[in-house]
Amino acid sequence: MKTYFVDSFTNEKFKGNPAAVCLLERELESKTMQNIAIEIGFSETAFIKQISDNIYSIRFFSPKTEIPLCGHATLASSKIIFDTTLLQNIKFINYENVELFIEKVGNKIKMQFPVYDTEEIEVPLKMTEALGISEIVNKRYSPKNKIILIEIKSATELADLKPDFTALLNSHTGINGVLVTAVSDNETFDFHYRYFWPWAGTNEDPVTGGIQTFLTKYWAEKLNKTKFNAYQSSLRTGTMSTELLDDKIFILGEAVTVLKGEFVL
Repeated sequence: MKTYFVDSFTNEKFKGNPAAVCLLERELESKTMQNIAIEIGFSETAFIKQISDNIYSIRFFSPKTEIPLCGHATLASSKIIFDTTLLQNIKFINYENVELFIEKVGNKIKMQFPVYDTEEIEVPLKMTEALGISEIVNKRYSPKNKIILIEIKSATELADLKPDFTALLNSHTGINGVLVTAVSDNETFDFHYRYFWPWAGTNEDPVTGGIQTFLTKYWAEKLNKTKFNAYQSSLRTGTMSTELLDDKIFILGEAVTVLKGEFVL
């Protein structure tokens, strides 16, 4: 099985978020795909299979479980298809039958994702203590993604967070992760964020595109604008541009291929 490693949401190797992209020529059992994701160890491994012309099925697996939607692995998969075919636009269909429309725009890739609402939630004190947060500006919850959103006042504080992941994991149940965000402290970006998800994946995701399904709308309502430059202040760092348009979110990013090989099945 042809397999690629791609660094997403960056134009530099060893930055951004690494994803594995596996090109399926036949169907694989879910258990086999899960084992491959465990073997590779990235936050996500994408399995794509051509259905017809420019339409592909796509499934995402973390080392712990299958994930319905993943931005950086979608970007990585798109990068491989655009680099190995003459296609300029493609459509992915995930296992929930959500359609993801992807377009090549120069050196960048533009992805269309759905938009999800958030609702009020109470955040346990144990969670904020585990994260190292002293003051919360706002808190929301994305039921569709099962992710808690916490806004804090400082992008510097956000970058300096050093969570206790054992305590964080024990602070809540029934969620996939917690997203911490803050308004940017420089003119290059509109907001910063980090994503912690020891419940369903790795301790911290280096760069996360899927959370823009609700994070961009959150900041659109706060900042009264629809176009953004976002910065993920993880150790590897990563950037992307987003735009909210009605019930759609557009994510624009770059990716770099770092490895080509074959997985022996």
